[in-house]
Amino acid sequence: MARFRPESPLRGPQFPHRRGPRRGRRVGLHCLRCPCLFSGPCLRQRVPGHAVDEYAIAGGHSPLEGIWTRRLGAMMVPRSLPNLIFEKLNVEIVFDEGGSFHSACWATWVENLLKSIESARRFRALQFDLVKAGLKAEGEVISINMAFLKAGTPSPTKELTTLAMAEPPYSYSVLSLCLLSLLFLLLTTAQEDPLSSSAAIARFQEYLRINTAHPNPQYYKAADFILSQAQSLSLESQTLEFVKGKPLILLKWPGSHPKLPSILLNSPTDVVPAEDDKWVYPPFAAHIDLQGNIYGRGSQDTKGVGLQYLEAIRRLKASGFKPLRSIYLSFVPEEETGGYDGAQKFAESDTFKDMNVGIVLDEGVTSPDDNYKVFYASRCPWWLVIKATGAPGHGAKLYDNTAMENLMISVESIRRFRDSQFDLVKAGLKASSEVISVNMVFLKAGTPSPTGFVMNLQPSEAEAGFDVRVPPNADPDSLERRIAEEWAPASRNITFEVVIQSLIGTLPVLTPTDSSNPWWTLLEEAVRKANGKLDKPQMNLGTTDARYFRVRGLPAVGFSPIANTPNLIHDHNEFLNKAEYLKGISIYESIIKAYATYIEHERTGSSKDEL
Repeated sequence: MARFRPESPLRGPQFPHRRGPRRGRRVGLHCLRCPCLFSGPCLRQRVPGHAVDEYAIAGGHSPLEGIWTRRLGAMMVPRSLPNLIFEKLNVEIVFDEGGSFHSACWATWVENLLKSIESARRFRALQFDLVKAGLKAEGEVISINMAFLKAGTPSPTKELTTLAMAEPPYSYSVLSLCLLSLLFLLLTTAQEDPLSSSAAIARFQEYLRINTAHPNPQYYKAADFILSQAQSLSLESQTLEFVKGKPLILLKWPGSHPKLPSILLNSPTDVVPAEDDKWVYPPFAAHIDLQGNIYGRGSQDTKGVGLQYLEAIRRLKASGFKPLRSIYLSFVPEEETGGYDGAQKFAESDTFKDMNVGIVLDEGVTSPDDNYKVFYASRCPWWLVIKATGAPGHGAKLYDNTAMENLMISVESIRRFRDSQFDLVKAGLKASSEVISVNMVFLKAGTPSPTGFVMNLQPSEAEAGFDVRVPPNADPDSLERRIAEEWAPASRNITFEVVIQSLIGTLPVLTPTDSSNPWWTLLEEAVRKANGKLDKPQMNLGTTDARYFRVRGLPAVGFSPIANTPNLIHDHNEFLNKAEYLKGISIYESIIKAYATYIEHERTGSSKDEL
């Protein structure tokens, strides 16, 4: 969205006074009520009340390659102004195209903001050099000083560091549609066969409607739902509460050979926050559109996996299947905040030791094609907060060692390292999960005022947070030295803190994905029998609870049977198609059956011996 005050017309070659786009520019469509573009859900489905606006792209063949312009009356307004300096120009530009992303990903709009800041700082340095050289007085140059920084997704403690920065909200209302959908479901599912596809979808919707988003996840409501499903399946159950208010539900289907190492199917119950105003449908309504897409926070990450476990067991029990190995299902809290009060304490508990686990299945991610993604390791999160201090001063004054300047020097150093890692990915030399990713997740500085921030005061403190993901085979000591010596040196009045550093152990924690691991061979064969295909195994781009089991010497595989689906994990409008969800149940049915009947004939003992 761009807002203009009429008393300040824009002129010059960048602002041609004409109706249509220039020759060579392509016109695109953008929805004004959600962050979709060209093929977004509003344009595909013609959502009532969603207006469409025209844009033009100057150069390039994709929105990322050109300069965005927006038609406003007779003017074309540049969407990117990194090299233009306007003095006394009464114009306000607000960008609204960005969505939110998981902070372990590379693409975030904050990079565009930082590029603009760098451009402004280069201009500032040029003007300041004239003053330092004595060529001009301070009052004879254009001074530019940053007065405030504000971005990030708040959490109860600090800014949420697994969700990259998103844009200002939109508004919509679909409450009546949700109520009608709920009424329809109540009327049509009353007498349904519990094994029917519609009944399975209805249970998935019921689970999605439980708001387990941080900062106030409804854990007990989710626990009650899971326990009710366990009761309907005659599964043994117990509630573990390592930390008060954060229940972990453990279910068991006893095997006929209890001395054999058991199978653990792990799934988190919590989800990241959702910005309601940016969703086509409310994020906790579990709305199903005409294409069969089930919209809901957690549909991909990863309430779907937990319910697919249960639905697969429902089918197996109905078929009369009897497992040889005991099968455990763990529904754990706090995965999105690091798993320290959930899976970590569970893996360290006596209860877990008594389970004699041989193999762990944990969450994976979606795949855009037919091949299911599968993970044998995950990167470890380092949540880095850098704080700069400096003397406050008038906003018009140029001087060294301001808090803002000290912080931005660090930000530029971090971004150079980020670019070097990203270049390896772009060149095809490494996968995204094989490099150290660094993404800024919040910026915080400025002196608040009743209307916003004090613009003529340079603040004395500035702070930035980064989500750093470290592969298990990286050198942690080298990274620590880089942080202390390059990114946050004390000589520039900078301090730093690694809020969460979860690099467990000194050796890489990897699950074998070859014939030396019989569980891997069984997984490949089971997926094939269910008419599925596995992609090449890889490290997980993010971090999951599987690491707490791998560090104990157990094989743990990250796997979500979601194919032909765009990755909307931590993004707006997260959805999972009904057909894909139901197919995933069949995939798990095949895997559980293969694992539960497997016997190692040549060797017996613990799961470590089997590997």
